[in-house]
Parts: sequence; C-alpha cells; structure tokens
Amino acid sequence: MVFSSPLFLFLFLPLVLVAHLVAGRRLRNVVLLTGSLLFYAWGEPALVVVMLASIAINHALVAWIDRARGTGSDRLAVGVSIAVNIGILAVFKYAGWLWDTTYFLLRAIGASTQILGARPHIRLPIGISFFTFHALSAVIDVYRGTVRVRRSLVDFALYISCFPQLIAGPIIRYHDVADQLADRRVTRSGFAYGVQRFIVGLGKKVLIANVVAVPADRIFALPAADLGARTAWLGIVCYTLQIYFDFSGYSDMAIGLGRMLGFTYLENFLHPYVARSVTEFWRRWHVSLSSWFRDYLYVPLGGNRRGNGRTYFNLVLVFFLCGLWHGASWTFVGWGLYHGAFLVIERLGLARLLERWPSLLRRAYLLLTVMIGWVFFRAEDFAHATGYLGAMFAPRIGAAALHPPALFLDSVTVLALLAGVVGCASWPAIVSAWSRRLSARDPLLETRFEIGLEIARLPILAAIFVAASLEISASSYNPFIYFRF
Repeated sequence: MVFSSPLFLFLFLPLVLVAHLVAGRRLRNVVLLTGSLLFYAWGEPALVVVMLASIAINHALVAWIDRARGTGSDRLAVGVSIAVNIGILAVFKYAGWLWDTTYFLLRAIGASTQILGARPHIRLPIGISFFTFHALSAVIDVYRGTVRVRRSLVDFALYISCFPQLIAGPIIRYHDVADQLADRRVTRSGFAYGVQRFIVGLGKKVLIANVVAVPADRIFALPAADLGARTAWLGIVCYTLQIYFDFSGYSDMAIGLGRMLGFTYLENFLHPYVARSVTEFWRRWHVSLSSWFRDYLYVPLGGNRRGNGRTYFNLVLVFFLCGLWHGASWTFVGWGLYHGAFLVIERLGLARLLERWPSLLRRAYLLLTVMIGWVFFRAEDFAHATGYLGAMFAPRIGAAALHPPALFLDSVTVLALLAGVVGCASWPAIVSAWSRRLSARDPLLETRFEIGLEIARLPILAAIFVAASLEISASSYNPFIYFRF
C-alpha cells in the first residue's frame, strides 16, 4: 500500500484518522499500531513477522539496559542489539550479494566454489533498513541516557512500525518522539498543516517524479552505445529530478501524516540542489540518514577530533556504509565512496577554493558532481555506469541520430521538467526575502502580500490534489524509489 494510491487516499487514511480521533488518549496508540501493522501486512503478509521479531527483541534489550544500567551488562546489551539488528540486515538484504562477492573472489583465485552451496534467494522486507535503524536508535538512546525508558510494548512497537515513516523514513530518533508516543495532541492548526504538507508531497510524487521517471527509465534502458550526448544528459537530468521529488515527496507526506496524528517529525530535505558544495549537500539531502550516521557512527569513531588522517578515514568509512545501506550492490558502494572522496577532497582544500568562486559556479559544480554520482546510483552495474558516462562526455559519432531527445519528450514531460527545476529552489527563503523587502518599503505592502499568499494557498492546494488524484486514477502502480531500501 503506497501513499499515492486510491486505496490509501480514500479508504485507509480516512478510516485511520477517524478511528484515531475517536479512540481517546488511552486507546489511540493501540488503534494506530493496529492500522500500521495492517498497512505493512497489506504488502508483506508473511514478512511482517520479521518486523514483529525486531520489535520484541529490541524492546527486551531496552528493558535489559535499563535494569543493568551502570553494571557493565548494559554494554553487552548494546552489543547484542547491534549484532542482532545488523544480522537481520545481513540475512535479508545482503546474503545474496555476499554470496556473489565470495563466488567472484573464489573464482578469481582459482579456488573451488562448491563450498558455497546454492545461492540464497531471500525476499527483502520492505523498509527493513529504516525500521532496523529505528530500533538501533532506541537501544543506543536508552543506553546513553538521552531518553527516559518507557516500558509500554505498544508504544515501542508503534515507534518502530508507525505507518507514516515505516517504509521510507524519515529515520526517526527514539529520543525525538518518545514523549509524543506517551502524550500528544492533535490541534486544528497542526492537522491543517499536515494536510497541506501531505498534498504538496503528493503533488511532488505524482505530478513531477512519476512523469519524469518515464523518460529516465526509457533512456537508462537503452544500450549506452546508442546514446547521444543530449539524450544521455536528458536521462540523468530526469533521474536527478525524479529521485529528489520522489523521496522528498514521500518525506513531505510522512511529515504531514505525522502532524495529522499529533507527531512532529524533523525535516528530511532542505533544498539540497541549491547547495554550493558536496559537504553542504549532505547537510540538506536525506538529513535524517546523514545525521544518524554522524551521531551514531562518525562521532563515536572520533569524528574530526583525532587528526586529519583519522577524520578522512571516518568520512570514507561512513559513506562506504551509507552506500551499502542503500542497496546490496557495488554500484551503491561506489556511489557512497564517490561522495566520501569529495568530502575528503573538500576538506583538503577544495572548500577554500570554492569559497572564492561565484555562487552560480559553485552551484554548477555541485549539480555536476551530484548528477555524475546519480549515474552510478541508477545504473545496473559499473559497466552500464561507465558506458552511460561515456555517452554523456564522449558520445559516439552517429549515436545521436538513433534516439534523439524529442523521442522522450512531450508537453506534459516538458512541463514536469520545468516544474521540477523551479521546485528545487529554496522558495521559503525567497518568499521571506520578498516579504522583508516589501516591509522595508511599506509595512502595508507586506501585509497585502501575506494576505495574497493565504488567499492563493487553498485553491493551489485544491488544484494539486485534484490533478494528482486524476493522474493516480489514470496511471499504473509506481512505488517510491526508496521502498527497496
């Protein structure tokens, strides 16, 4: 069940919201937990057992840490939690990849591969990377003493499985929502903001990401030898917009749903494509993941406190794992190491050089760097990625005539591309700057400007919702990109 489906929009969500409203404070977590398990089991009826096992094990470990605090046994509980949670990931997400890698290495050294047995084929539970990181956050937060232990199994299970953020984040820290699980209020203003945020996210996903996904998929499916430079660039531009509006759209909808239910989730995207360095990009892109790695891995490893060499090692290790977190493939590892290398290079002196460049040139550097990285993220393997990059930067003579860009563009796609480019801008900051300029000229002008925005808000949101609903009813199933992580 996806947020951008008629089943969710017009049946599941209204029923959950009504049930949550009428349940009262004592039962609403039970109602919401029941709805969340149904939401997950709708697509994963068997593998919901994996999530339930994770909940039971980690809840027991949290209780163990609380009982053993200060005895040394609490450290053992954390170690057990890390082993169990990483073990679950290794079995369900990386078993096949580890088998393939080991098989390749054995063949490379001329050793027998019979010891490996048959290749494991294990179905990947949707959202396993997200709910595993949620569980680890809870255990570590309780161990560090940053959050008061709550004994309720229902509350803990709801933290892990709450449907707005269950499948594709944002990654929620236990200490950020522990108090909200026990006591939260649904206000009119909060609910209204949640509806608005959800509609914006729905529009991002359905009206932009889904539309530009069509040419992106078609172009990346072509042999690299048949691609001209313009078509290759069109493909990666479409994918660059697709992955941003797909994932930020999901995050907007998750944040909006949370507000409708009384939760306040932290922002996950802060207009990353207007960044002026790779370092700044990672302060804006998938903030919940980058900050999770920072606080639970980078800082405990020593961060930047143990000299330059250790800092560079920590950065590369973190982004190696960040790439691996995204998928069991060497292309994801390559993508992570690519970004880690740029972070190191910027620390070595490129950042100081960038500060002397004009802002527009710095943004161009960031976009070019990120788009090259997205080629590895999107490609099936390294051969595909290098071939595609070759088409972008060293096109083959005559290839441009085989698949010209016009084959992949129509008026709707062009409109979605333009909307995507415009939508990447930091509009809250722009509008705030306009408001300040008007206030400096005449406070009355600022008031009229704000009133105009409020008047325009409702019809714009209504138009987005209607257009998205019509598109959903006419289109085929299209899950979010991050569902597979």
